[in-house]
Amino acid sequence: MNKINIKPLADRVLLQPVEAETTTASGLIIPDSAKEKQQKGTVLAVGNGTKDEPMTVKVGDTVLYGKYAGTELVLEGTEYLIMRESDILAIV
Repeated sequence: MNKINIKPLADRVLLQPVEAETTTASGLIIPDSAKEKQQKGTVLAVGNGTKDEPMTVKVGDTVLYGKYAGTELVLEGTEYLIMRESDILAIV
């Protein structure tokens, strides 16, 4: 994992989405057109939180988030998501 020069502000979190599975448990190959967007990712950077609410997630946590949560950004060919901590549903 390379060093990221993005520091989220306030209650925002920078995530790297987990790659979608390419095969099923039984060994069937899933074509690209049938793959669903993963809703799981790894936290790469965390903001300082707000005055009223400190951050509960930390760097390295694996989290679940909503299907349409966050803003996608591509930096040096790698996809990332930046979202508010309130869009995160659970820590796995």
